[in-house]
Amino acid sequence: MHSKTTRFLAAFAIVGAAAVGLAACSSDSGSSTPATSASSSNSVLPPIIVELSEADGTTVEVPLDNVVDLVTGDDEDVAAWTAKIADESVVEFVPGKDDGSAQFNPGLKPLAEGTTDVVMSNPDTDAKVSFTVTVTAAAK
Repeated sequence: MHSKTTRFLAAFAIVGAAAVGLAACSSDSGSSTPATSASSSNSVLPPIIVELSEADGTTVEVPLDNVVDLVTGDDEDVAAWTAKIADESVVEFVPGKDDGSAQFNPGLKPLAEGTTDVVMSNPDTDAKVSFTVTVTAAAK
């Protein structure tokens, strides 16, 4: 249980850091769109968590400004999972990793609104999971 909590917190920290980084880079002095105030847009969404053991044949919906955390259910093979994405313009696969101090689940990063099929595979265990991902407009 401790390992799942650590992975969830690590994924949440990554999403938070990415959101802060994007917010810091979003100011453009030539833009005609006014910048939003810090008080109205500093909330960070938790990632969409998908248990691969329950994902086969389902549809996962994720807003454009969020990520999908793919829980493998196996601490030994977190980095072994790969993905085949039918339309790579919709989502990008982020491989899992173990840096020695923490494990990071594989995930999916939305790139554009749309729908695509995803096939996750683990050659170490011969596991395969197929599901659909629908990327929606960013949450407001």
